Amino acid sequence: MTSQRSFRNPGALCNTAALAARLEDPGLRIFDCTTWLIADSDDDPYRVANALPEYRQAHVPGSAYLDLQAELSDSGSRFRFTLPEPKALAAAFGRHGIGDDAEVVLYSRNSLQWAARIWWMLRAIGFDRAAILDGGWEKWEREGRPVRGGDERYPAAGLRARPRPELFVDSEAVLAAIGDSGTRIIDALSPQSHAGQSRRYGRPGRIAGSVNVPAASLRDPDTLELLSPDAAAAAFAAAGVDADTPAIVYCGGGIAASMDAFMLHQLGNDRVAVYDNSLNEWASDPAFPMERD
Repeated sequence: MTSQRSFRNPGALCNTAALAARLEDPGLRIFDCTTWLIADSDDDPYRVANALPEYRQAHVPGSAYLDLQAELSDSGSRFRFTLPEPKALAAAFGRHGIGDDAEVVLYSRNSLQWAARIWWMLRAIGFDRAAILDGGWEKWEREGRPVRGGDERYPAAGLRARPRPELFVDSEAVLAAIGDSGTRIIDALSPQSHAGQSRRYGRPGRIAGSVNVPAASLRDPDTLELLSPDAAAAAFAAAGVDADTPAIVYCGGGIAASMDAFMLHQLGNDRVAVYDNSLNEWASDPAFPMERD
């Protein structure tokens, strides 16, 4: 069946053939955004590791590496991956060569969620010239596209922050949304986590009243390519969410949530936000209400 929908911003997705054709474009900035979350079981807190060893072994030619935890998160926060304030974040991206007029392609390994997180962060400071490589590193490698080893960097550039503070929210906004029947709170973690079968973040379970649209369900499990607009819309509709539904998305630390947020944005939803710190914060505070099956 032919898809009846289309994504609102086709330029926010880049296919591998298009990227391969632009590798020599001096205005293009390509980044490997991968971070590893390492844990021995679903109940264990994860450890964060960068993917520099894998990047240095092989990456898309010309691409640089973005270390989300070490360089693009608030070092003063007690939580992983907390969003820095806008000017500091813009300066950090600028040090990596993202200027106001740059075009950016973001990719990650094993999951598109890391590229989606960086995309959402860029959008939160007013930068709209970024795209996610559909299918990520796995599709690029599977197709036999060229690769390169070692380290690469771009010259520093100036990036002006034009903040969109509504794209990230805090615990107070989530508490308010629990009492608002018109707002959907969406859990982007696995069904098992949503049901309360994991203690990774402390208290098991989900934010009270939240529905589950796992980030992993929004892409093909074999190719890692994103679902069609129709299929993605159906996944959200099953949870009571459409383009007109105000939504707050959370996960463990705001990473998988960014994948859901990206897809909702692409489906035309202008009222979606990511809960910064997510369950890292919420599950650690017994005053915040949780549920489990």
